[in-house]
Amino acid sequence: MTLVHGEQDTTPTNGERAATTAAWSNNGPWETLRDRKEVLVVAQTMVYAKRLHDFYALLASDLRIHVQFTVAPHTFNGGTAEVLRALGGTVLPWEQAVRHEFDLVLAAGSQGIEQLHGPVVRLPHGAGNIKLSRRTGPDGERAAIGLGPDYLYWEGRLVPAAFALAHEEELFELRRSCPEALPIAEVVGDPCYDRIAAALPHRERYRAALGLRPEEKLVLVSSTWGDGSLFTRLDAVLPRLTTELPRHGYRAVLLAHPNIAARHSAYAVHSWAKATARGAVTVIPPETDWRPLLVAADFVIGDHGSVTLYGAMTGAPVLLAEYPHRHVNPRSPAAQLAGTAPALAPGHPLTGQLAYAAEQYRPEDYAAIAARISSEPGRFDRNARRLLYRVLGLGQPAHTPDPQPLPLPEPLDAIAAAESRRAG
Repeated sequence: MTLVHGEQDTTPTNGERAATTAAWSNNGPWETLRDRKEVLVVAQTMVYAKRLHDFYALLASDLRIHVQFTVAPHTFNGGTAEVLRALGGTVLPWEQAVRHEFDLVLAAGSQGIEQLHGPVVRLPHGAGNIKLSRRTGPDGERAAIGLGPDYLYWEGRLVPAAFALAHEEELFELRRSCPEALPIAEVVGDPCYDRIAAALPHRERYRAALGLRPEEKLVLVSSTWGDGSLFTRLDAVLPRLTTELPRHGYRAVLLAHPNIAARHSAYAVHSWAKATARGAVTVIPPETDWRPLLVAADFVIGDHGSVTLYGAMTGAPVLLAEYPHRHVNPRSPAAQLAGTAPALAPGHPLTGQLAYAAEQYRPEDYAAIAARISSEPGRFDRNARRLLYRVLGLGQPAHTPDPQPLPLPEPLDAIAAAESRRAG
């Protein structure tokens, strides 16, 4: 079983590790704060970097802890280092990170973590364990991505010291696919769930920040990446927003998974969307926090991605434009959403379909789906902080962690203008 495929072995010798540890000692004369716990945040992709933020933010105010970052080798790591550097943090070269001993390693992906030294805490990188691995196990079953032995073991060794999960249902998935990891698994909740839930009562503030008029309807088009994503049907979906939605009553935005831009470039994503929508859809940059936009949305047109699933929390009717049944975990909340939300149909006016989705919307059905995202609603911060400090061997700060509210977004007109300038 492997976590990284085809990467050069950069594991240091004992002599190299000792020399590097000495060079990295936080007891040197140049240090202002000494004897700190060293934490490494490993971001394989931009999505993982953004997902990890709600975890390492729980450590940010503690002077006993020093948080640094690195970008592990990954096909989709384009733009990840820039996102981390924008935080003002230290981004270690990967070759340096694998030669240092850390007190805690935080990761949302598996690639490269077996090369690092220190207790690893693994986290899910999305909601609901939606996608199935393309590999079949010895029993002929396909594990949910992230929960199988391929994502947790390296040469017979269980790599993470702890595995933070969002929902108790994930323990059942883990028992099916990798029961050996159950002793290290702990349900802490979902940070995006908690942040979105806290923002929903302030929805009008987010809409005003986007520049939406009270009567305007925001249609959020969300695409995950890969085969079966909405993006593969972009030329069929976006023109309908252009030709069928009244310009004066609707605004439409496209949230494309950052992996698409990482593989094809942000320029290509913007160019394709601009060509198919003829400027009627605002393309959201991949580094943007998508959660405020989801809070502000009146309708969601999506696929089997996490953003569409989080849409079940918001009260916005959902239309599914694409859904690859064979690659979706049939036990996931995304599969339940696919059986609940209406599907975007060809040959019928889009405004009529949005009206139909609103008419057929049953809050209790979507609430049941949303409840499967987190079984610890509102308790992520305290649960996750307890886990991290236990691994660090430190007592927690003597206060309840304060959840940070979602930031107010930039106006859509400013986002569109900036994207146009960037795309040339």
